[in-house]
Amino acid sequence: MPDELSVGELGRTVDAMRREFRDGMASINSRLDRLVSAEVYALQSAHTDQRITALSQELQKEVSAREAVEAAFEQYQLDERDRREKERQTRLYQAIVPVLMGLLAAAIAIWAVVAK
Repeated sequence: MPDELSVGELGRTVDAMRREFRDGMASINSRLDRLVSAEVYALQSAHTDQRITALSQELQKEVSAREAVEAAFEQYQLDERDRREKERQTRLYQAIVPVLMGLLAAAIAIWAVVAK
């Protein structure tokens, strides 16, 4: 009979097992509360993928816009260079043509004097 438990000891043992079982279940429940269900995870993953795709598209648009601005600026620089070159040539012609006309008039005047 020494191996058999008394009713009081048996009650205390069962009560201890119940407490241990409740504590274990509470621990499992607290861990499960921290876990995300597969459906929620799938939805979050899909949303994240959509957001990444949208951000990638926005980034591509920004890159395209930046490249367009750079191309427009480069074209502006080329146009400005051409305008300055034309303006420089115009000023040069405006300075040379009157001098040449003066020299031509002087040559004609000298020729007219010499020819008499």
